[in-house]
Amino acid sequence: MISYVRIGILVGLFMAGLLLGWSYEYRNLVAYKAKVEAVAKTQQAKNESVQKQQALVSKASKENYEAKLSAIKSYYGGVRQPSSGSMSPIPNSTISINGEATNLQLACAYTTQQLVSLQDWIKESATVK
Repeated sequence: MISYVRIGILVGLFMAGLLLGWSYEYRNLVAYKAKVEAVAKTQQAKNESVQKQQALVSKASKENYEAKLSAIKSYYGGVRQPSSGSMSPIPNSTISINGEATNLQLACAYTTQQLVSLQDWIKESATVK
């Protein structure tokens, strides 16, 4: 026959094993959470650094783009509206009567510069890590 003492001892051993197993897994969980938190803090610091670098690249690209647009505007200086002169311009012409560039050339130059500046910004942004 099984005595109540043996049953008590078996239940006690079972409970002790259960407690030891639970505490072992709990310690592993706590260590894992600490490790994940440390990695998250490192990644967050890296992300903030990349955002700051990206902001600097974007600001520099914007200033460079605006300077180039200003240079384009001064290069195509004296741009007039096609119907602003006393004489009407030649139809479908990109040169006005006095030999100055029309808005079409300026628009093409602006669009080209916009695309070139966008390509430069993408190249510079790709180097930020």
